[in-house]
Amino acid sequence: MNSNFKVASNYILICLIWGSTWFAIRLGLDSLTPLVSAGLRFSVAALVIYIIMRIRSISIQKDKISMRLYYFMGIFSFILPFGLVYWGEQYIPSGLAAVLFAVYPFFVALFTRIFIPEEKIGLIRIIGMIIGFSGIIIIFSQNLLTIGMNYILGMTAVLLSGFLQSTIAVSIKKYGQHLHALSMNLIPMAIAGVGMLLMGILLEDTSRLKFDVKAVSSVLYLGIIGSVVTFTAYYWLLKRINIILLSLTAFITPIIALLIGWIFLDETLLPNQVYGSAFVLTGLLIANLSSLKQKIMRNT
Repeated sequence: MNSNFKVASNYILICLIWGSTWFAIRLGLDSLTPLVSAGLRFSVAALVIYIIMRIRSISIQKDKISMRLYYFMGIFSFILPFGLVYWGEQYIPSGLAAVLFAVYPFFVALFTRIFIPEEKIGLIRIIGMIIGFSGIIIIFSQNLLTIGMNYILGMTAVLLSGFLQSTIAVSIKKYGQHLHALSMNLIPMAIAGVGMLLMGILLEDTSRLKFDVKAVSSVLYLGIIGSVVTFTAYYWLLKRINIILLSLTAFITPIIALLIGWIFLDETLLPNQVYGSAFVLTGLLIANLSSLKQKIMRNT
């Protein structure tokens, strides 16, 4: 029960925090350029992780497989996908970005089927994923109907980000079981932080940078809460639960984003958002049926 509680609490924590990060990214882009904003985020995250590892006397794993994964993750889990998300959110609403990223579980299922055939997907889980994604489309149906040509590049960037993140998740599930969750994040985030900052300084218009309250609060929240806490919990969970179930967090985060707007920004919840949320929760329940049955049988 203690182990189940830890898994459930970490899963919920990831959903709650990542549901808020889309808005935090958008907030930071009011004052910072995309690459500089993301670079500062991951630099802060890497520094915090390094301090934690020193305090807890956790060493960096330096075997060949680990080092290859670090560099692979730095580029394909952070620099490219987050660069695409930050860039794309300049042109599309944060809610639309969240729904587009919800293709992530489908890519995870596809690559899992190809590279980790022993990781069961199952027809019931696929049906649950389809129902959940249908709910996401219902939630943002009004946004989707107003999409014009100006949104295409931003949409494509976020979709490509989901594709890249899915390849990394499957690779870590297959090859990174021996890695400590903190060690797994330190070097990749440091690579991303330094790399994106340098690219931002060289390629972006730094004259429009403003280090105001929006910029600082966005960077600190995304760096510490949105990166250190969530990615450590995510990689901890990746070793303990089915990767398809873990990827379904991408279905929940748009709902969290809506609720944050309703509670803190006094935004109105429309009927399509309520109905769509019901579809998402139903899909998640169906996708988890096999796991729930196994737990029930194990405890009887």
